[in-house]
Amino acid sequence: MSPRLPGAGGDGARLRSGQIAAAAEVNIETLRYYERRGLLAEPDRSPGGHRLYPAETVTVLRVIKAAQRLGFTLDEVADLLAVGRHRHSPTRGGRARDAALQERAQAKLAEVEDRIADLTTIRDNLRAALDAGCADLVECAGNECCPIPFETITTRLTHGAGPVRIGLGLRPHQH
Repeated sequence: MSPRLPGAGGDGARLRSGQIAAAAEVNIETLRYYERRGLLAEPDRSPGGHRLYPAETVTVLRVIKAAQRLGFTLDEVADLLAVGRHRHSPTRGGRARDAALQERAQAKLAEVEDRIADLTTIRDNLRAALDAGCADLVECAGNECCPIPFETITTRLTHGAGPVRIGLGLRPHQH
C-alpha cells in the first residue's frame, strides 16, 4: 500500500519537491535530473517559485526506479515511458504500442540472460582458480594446467555487426 501523501486528496493537489522525493524515496536532485532528461514533465510553479508536482509523479518515479533495477538504462526508460504515453493517447493505436513495449522487454530479457551466462562463466572460472589454489595470476597464466582460460577470455571474435560469444570452458587443472 502506498503511503498517504500530504496534500494529495485526489483534488488535483500539487506537491512540493520534498514531498514527492520523500514519498518516492529519491533525492530532490534526482527529480531535477529526471526533469532535465525529459523523464518527468516540467512541474508547475507556485507563486513563490516552488516546483509543484501532481501526486502521480510518485508513481512515475517508482516506475523509473523499478525499470532501472530491471536493467534498463535511463534512455531505455525514457523510450518505455514514451511508449506508455502514446498508448494512453486517444489518437494512437494501442496494439502497435503494446508490441513495441513487448519487443523492448524481450530484447532486455535476452541481454540479461547473456549477462547471466557471462557471470556464470566468471563464477565457474573463479571457483576453479580457488579450487586449484592459484596464488599468482601471471605465473598461472603461463602454465598449461591453469584452470583459467586466459587466452579465450581475452580473445574477441567478431562476426557481422557484433561480437560472437566464444566458449569459455575450463581446462582441467593438473597440479
